[in-house]
Amino acid sequence: MTASKETNPKQVVRVQTADFNVADEYAAIAADNSDGAVVTFAGKVRDFNDGSAVTDLTLEHYPGMTEAVLVQLAVQAYERWPLNYVTIIHRVGRMELGEQIVFIGVTSMHRKAAFAACEFLIDFLKTKAPFWKLEAGEEGNNWVEARDSDEQAASMWNDVK
Repeated sequence: MTASKETNPKQVVRVQTADFNVADEYAAIAADNSDGAVVTFAGKVRDFNDGSAVTDLTLEHYPGMTEAVLVQLAVQAYERWPLNYVTIIHRVGRMELGEQIVFIGVTSMHRKAAFAACEFLIDFLKTKAPFWKLEAGEEGNNWVEARDSDEQAASMWNDVK
């Protein structure tokens, strides 16, 4: 697990095997009354992908490198929008259906910046963060390749400031 508090005390990046509590993470970023908006996203393991049943998901990563990419994504979000708190938590290891995979929390004075930054972070996390996904299903195991739709979603941010 790595935290990025040494660069920005309001920026938290963690890659961990343990689950997280959305209410606790929300509370950690929502206490500042200068923020008028708190936007969060939690992704979880679903039971299908590309028309096939999924029974569980395993995520692998390069420790250190993955955290560095997530920190850089948070820094880019701070550069684009007037943000206060940014939290990115991503789990690795084997997860069962319905388990939480990722949490993104963003606060700002205004909702548009918070919504945009949260969406930017998940779009770039899906395309830039070095995770490898192994899905298990009734037909065996399958490494998940990057999707064109994720790349297209991330590329839309190239023109947005």
